[in-house]
Amino acid sequence: MARGCICCVKYMLFLFNLLFWLGGCGLLGVGVWLSVSQGSFATLSPSFPSISAANLIITLGTVVMITGFLGCLGAIKENKCLLLSFFIVLLIILLAELILLILFFVYTDKVNENAKRDLKEGLVLYSTDNNAGLRDAWNTIQGEWRCCGVNGHADWKTALPDNAVPDRCCQQYYTGCGRNASSTFWSQGCYRKAEDWLDNNKHLLGTIAMCVLVIQLLGMAFSMTLYQQIHRSGKKFEA
Repeated sequence: MARGCICCVKYMLFLFNLLFWLGGCGLLGVGVWLSVSQGSFATLSPSFPSISAANLIITLGTVVMITGFLGCLGAIKENKCLLLSFFIVLLIILLAELILLILFFVYTDKVNENAKRDLKEGLVLYSTDNNAGLRDAWNTIQGEWRCCGVNGHADWKTALPDNAVPDRCCQQYYTGCGRNASSTFWSQGCYRKAEDWLDNNKHLLGTIAMCVLVIQLLGMAFSMTLYQQIHRSGKKFEA
């Protein structure tokens, strides 16, 4: 391969990973801010209390930062070890994504059943003092999506005392409306709303998934190409 092409691959890989690393820094910053300001916001599952919006964003940001750092430094230094590590990390991420996707489609019904049961079990924690994250998450979801409970507002009446529901379940919202028997509640459950949203946006989500896949494959191809050329020549390629 021509020297100019190798240099082009080198600096394209560096620029790509520099942007990747900066994006990871941004995600990590947002995750830390959410963790400090919102606590365990968006924690819906009592079985997995650590799975919150803040923790997920922090984890994603950390992985992106590490991956971008390996690729960026490996490209600019033309370090075979870093380039190989970058390739292996991307390969592991890609394989994990494929395995999770296959398992999800194979066990879709079981996943839905377990998710609904877990969410319904978590409703009883809504009014407890040490579960502000779960309470905030349900209030936000029910207010934005105009839904109530997991399958419907009846879920709350078995989870909360006095047949009450959260105020955000009311079609005409005001403080205390959830305890008023004459209030009209949203009839559709939030789980169904989430399924409808995924179905309505499946083309967008599919496009995003394909873009991520292409980026991962290009990163793997560029890193392995540069690694092989450095290994064969035994010298660096300067512009």
